[in-house]
Parts: sequence; structure tokens; C-alpha cells
Amino acid sequence: MMELSKDMFQPMNKEAVGSESIVRPSLTYWQDAWRRLKKNKLAMFGLCSLILLTVFAIFGPIFSHFDYATQDYAIKNQPPSAAHWFGTDDFGRDLWVRVWWGTRISLLIGITAAALDLVFGVLYGGISAYYGGRVDDIMQRIIEIIYSIPFLLISILLIVVIGPGFKTIIIAYAITGWVPMARLVRGQILTLKEQEYVLAAKTLGAGGARIILKHLVPNALGLIIVQITFIVPSAIFVEAFLSFIGLGIRVPLASLGSLLSDGANNIRLYPHRVIFPTIVFSWILLSFNLLGDGLRDALDPKMRK
Repeated sequence: MMELSKDMFQPMNKEAVGSESIVRPSLTYWQDAWRRLKKNKLAMFGLCSLILLTVFAIFGPIFSHFDYATQDYAIKNQPPSAAHWFGTDDFGRDLWVRVWWGTRISLLIGITAAALDLVFGVLYGGISAYYGGRVDDIMQRIIEIIYSIPFLLISILLIVVIGPGFKTIIIAYAITGWVPMARLVRGQILTLKEQEYVLAAKTLGAGGARIILKHLVPNALGLIIVQITFIVPSAIFVEAFLSFIGLGIRVPLASLGSLLSDGANNIRLYPHRVIFPTIVFSWILLSFNLLGDGLRDALDPKMRK
């Protein structure tokens, strides 16, 4: 056996001591996504705008001593002034209060629609994709039947039975609105369920519910979050459309759609009645779209630099 001697070794170069050290800070997936999101100025503008809009929707009416339903014909259709910052409508109601009440209603409808998608759409799509076979075929045929029914038709039928209002819009959206999310989640989980960690979980005895909720859905969460940021403005737009044609929120409550409908009828004589709801409505849609684009880039590992 060969003997070891000092001549067989060379001293290590001091400059190479730290050449293999990890200089990049250790970050989790969500920390890295937040770091990249903060670098996207447009996405941060959208996020800050949504926070600001939410604050105004909650606390905006407090800054005025008028009520959203109080009528005073002596001050109807007044332009913006120190007393009425957004002016008044044809019933003498303060538009500042009604615009922020409408924003509150519209945001609540959008968030409720996103919650329905998150619960029904994600679970339905996850179960359909994971079990596959006959279960997937039956569940997809049900989705095709639901998707073939126009949302507007369902809304009109519910309005005839229940009457127009917040509850009717939510029920109509609960019937059909979650279908696109279910299809998206199904396609994503069809790919994820073939991964090794799913096989390892099955080998360890994990049940289908645990694998879907603990392994598959969390790994598709980035795509789900991005989709939700586009669902909220879509639901707000649908509510605005229904309110614009008179099938949405009942008076004296206000939504951005009903305010736009009222203002459009008098746009030549009283343009202030449509300008301010339009600005807030466009601001909401723009903010959600900017944030959605930023989240899509931040949550995509392929975009990592």
C-alpha cells in the first residue's frame, strides 16, 4: 500500500475558499414571487390602487354627512361643489356617497364570485382530473351542459322568480361562473398528477382528498391566483352590464353599473353624473388587469432571472 507524504499535497489557494459558497439568499417560492412582483412598477401601481379603492369604498361615505338614499329635490342635478364633491343626481342624492357605495357593492360581488370559483371551480376541476376515467367523463359532460346555458338567460329567469338584486346576481354566477376555473384547474392537475411526488404520496397511503388538497392544488395555486385576478373584474363587468340594462341592483342601493346607466341618460345635460362612475369603474378594471399581469410574471418560474 502506497504511503502518503506531504509532497503529494498542495496548499489550497485562499482566493478559492469561497468560490463555491452560495451567495444568493435562500428564498421560498412565495418570497421570490413577492420580490419579483415588487420590481414590476405597473403591478405595484395596480395593487396600491386596489388598496386605495377599497379604503375609499369602506370609508369614503363617512367623509360626507349625506346618505346614499336621502332625496332632496331642491338640490337635484347640481354640479360638483364644496358641499357635493361629485354633484347630485336627479333625486338630489349625493353622488360622492353613491359612487363609493356602488364601488363597495361592485367589489363585494367580484370578491364573492372569486370565492365561489375558488371553492367550487378548484375542487370540481381537481376531483375530475385526479380520478379521471368514467368520473372525469361524467363531470365534464355536466360542465358542458352548464356552459351551454347563457348566463344572461339564467339571470333573467332568476330575476323573474326572485327579483333583481345582489342575491340574484350571486346565485346566477354560482350556477355558471365557476365553469372556466374548473376547466383550467382540470388541465393543470392532469399534468401535475403524473409527477413523482404524487406517486410517493400514494405509496405512503395518502387518500385522494389529501393528495388533491395537500399536493395538487397547492402546486397549481400560482395559476389559480392569477386567474382570480381576472375573474374579479369580469364579475364586476357582468354586474355593471346587468345593472346598466335594469336587471341588477335595486334602488335606492347603487352599483357602478346602475350609476352609469342613470348618468348615460343625461350625459349631455349633466355629464358629471357619468364621468365620476366611469373613472372609478375604469380604474378598478385597469388595476386588476395590471396586478394580474404582474402576478402571472411573478409566479411563473420561467420568468425568473
